[in-house]
Amino acid sequence: MQTGRAICVAVLTLSSAAAQSAGTISGRVFGVPGSIAIPHAAVELAGSVDPPFRTTADAGGSFKVVNLGASDYRLRVSSQGYQPIESTIHLDEDETKDLQITLVRDGMRRVDVISVRSTAESTGPGADGQFLLARKDIQNLATVIGDDPLRAVQAVPGVTTNNDFEARFSLRGADFSRIGVYLDGILLHDPIHGLEGTDLQGSAGIFNVSTIRQISLYDDAYPQQFGDSSAAVLDVSMRDGSRDRYHVRMNANIAAAGFEIEGPLNGNCSWIGAFRKTYIQYLLARALTDPSMAFGLEDGQGRATCQISRSNIVSLDLVDSNTDLNRTSIRNQLGANALMLVGQRTQVANLGWTFTPNDRLLVTNHLAWMTDWFDDQNPFESPLGRGSYTEWAGNSNVTWMWNRHDGLEAGFASRARRADGFTETYDQVEDLDLVDRYTGRDVLTGGYVSQSWTAWRGRVHLSASGRWDHDSLNGATAFSPQAGVTFGVTPALQLLLGWGQYAQMPDVTQLGSDLGGARLLPMRSTHVNAGLQYRLGSSTRLRLEVYDRQDRDLLYQPFYDPRLLNGVVFLPPAMPLYENSLRGQARGVEAYLQREMTRRLSGWVSYAYGRTWMHDGVSGDSFPSDWDQRHTANAYVSYAVRPTVNVSARFTYGSGFPVPGFLTMANGQFYLTDQRNTLRLAPYARLDFRVNKMWKREKWTTTLFAEVLNATNRTNVRFGSLDWYSTAKGPAAVSVDQMFPILPSVGVVWER
Repeated sequence: MQTGRAICVAVLTLSSAAAQSAGTISGRVFGVPGSIAIPHAAVELAGSVDPPFRTTADAGGSFKVVNLGASDYRLRVSSQGYQPIESTIHLDEDETKDLQITLVRDGMRRVDVISVRSTAESTGPGADGQFLLARKDIQNLATVIGDDPLRAVQAVPGVTTNNDFEARFSLRGADFSRIGVYLDGILLHDPIHGLEGTDLQGSAGIFNVSTIRQISLYDDAYPQQFGDSSAAVLDVSMRDGSRDRYHVRMNANIAAAGFEIEGPLNGNCSWIGAFRKTYIQYLLARALTDPSMAFGLEDGQGRATCQISRSNIVSLDLVDSNTDLNRTSIRNQLGANALMLVGQRTQVANLGWTFTPNDRLLVTNHLAWMTDWFDDQNPFESPLGRGSYTEWAGNSNVTWMWNRHDGLEAGFASRARRADGFTETYDQVEDLDLVDRYTGRDVLTGGYVSQSWTAWRGRVHLSASGRWDHDSLNGATAFSPQAGVTFGVTPALQLLLGWGQYAQMPDVTQLGSDLGGARLLPMRSTHVNAGLQYRLGSSTRLRLEVYDRQDRDLLYQPFYDPRLLNGVVFLPPAMPLYENSLRGQARGVEAYLQREMTRRLSGWVSYAYGRTWMHDGVSGDSFPSDWDQRHTANAYVSYAVRPTVNVSARFTYGSGFPVPGFLTMANGQFYLTDQRNTLRLAPYARLDFRVNKMWKREKWTTTLFAEVLNATNRTNVRFGSLDWYSTAKGPAAVSVDQMFPILPSVGVVWER
């Protein structure tokens, strides 16, 4: 296992051959990691050749372009699953150049391209808990629901979600709040936009498919460079605009529309900007009998990158996302605690600087500002919540490759947070308003050191790291060690072992809350995983893994829910306090078969069995986690029928989450009980199909796509809310919402 990010150099090496009667450019295309030949890579040569010369590498990755005159040529090489590379090549009269071209897999982050040389930063090849989604898969899986990249993550092996209206997801029994979401090196406060202030409604991610290059999910003993998360990490990377030419992309379907523009700035700089607006609220209003989630979203995102010198690159990410909800059409069907009107906005600015003084040293720095606010109202237009959050964040990371295979990495981060607001719940049984007001500010500081070693001729990879974190508001300090080993049993078979401890500080909205306060401690978890990974050729892998996660000091409100206590209905207090009283244990096994994007067929099929059990030290209750799902199956396949036709399908199955709370059912009626999470929802299943057809013209490329969500028209439901309960015998009313029926969609994309 390697937790440090490797610096990969020597991307393009040129060597001149004996002169012939005419100019020739030939070469062979390889891919890293693995240095495998890439068959059928696309090669384009522009310059004095008009129109540009295009060819395809053979099955061994070799290509040749002959009869070229003396000139400067722009060479572009690309292949599915790899980042394209561009370089300028000067060819003299009758000269032959033989090239060795190495493409960086989408699983690695490209930092720079400098003439015949480039530097790349690995996001963790060999990091055992990493599952990477490349741009093509994100586009296929994001679905018509706002082209949301987080909905693409819901198809990843082991991820569980049974709610069509939610961009949030759970992992190994842990909820989304325990998954740290990073955007280009910065931990985001609220990557979910739509309905803050409640966990029972819908949401959409703030990310735009057009600007995302790749997404990596870490679910095991992940690298300590990712701080302040206790269950998993989602690492999102925005892509750079083209330095070669301007590019315009427009898209429209029955639920969303948007456009994207990218191009060069002064030769060494590039930019990309994108805007989208969804019309999902109108689609839902027609498609559902009870359009319980009619949310709309619009946002603008952009990135500018500039190589200011051979060793220095600066970048700027900007995100401005706005979401609204309007359910006035069904006002009479909504309870006192149901959302009717919502307004929410998130803004992020992230300034980055990458410094590579030599081939062994990489320094990355980030300075970011982010803010979000929300305003929630119920059917009586009374407030359910209102708040604002502001943060300044900065970090610096250094990677030093002290030999060819081993690296030392260290970093420091600081975050200044401030929040003000409230959330409110109306208890119609006791005619009380349950209010959580919060106001607070703090400074989070942290640092880490990570070292990796390679032994036994590359068959053994060891790593060890440690992280330190401190919060100025509660005065808590946490140290978190981590270690791992990858052992090559055979060239194709690897044994993977990992162990790590992680700490997550309470949010400032909890530290400054009337229900919490500075007494709250950081949440802690210990991850242990063991797995086997077998390579079936260069593009297919089979992986089997067992895991155990021990959680402690989780935040919980022991007396939030009504229940039966000694045969009598227990009425929650007006202000149920947060406590670090919850302990948990998550155990399970996961298996998946994945074929990477190097041929016409790609995708994966996966199965996960898990069990997550909780125990509250205050009330003494023991129960399954709210996100405990015993059986989960995720599958995705993409097949290129022809270079211009692609079909894909996705299938998700879940055996069902618990209905959260102290509820049971008898003769079709809900009742309060003395045991939590004993009642479960019916199993969830959804099958989606998508077809893309592309037409290429001289200047424009048109892609027509058709998509069908829930192709089998299966009835799936979700838990809505506990609307009322009786203080006498404990009968209760619970809302259960029906989700998407079969939902067809067509759309078109124009590119130039």
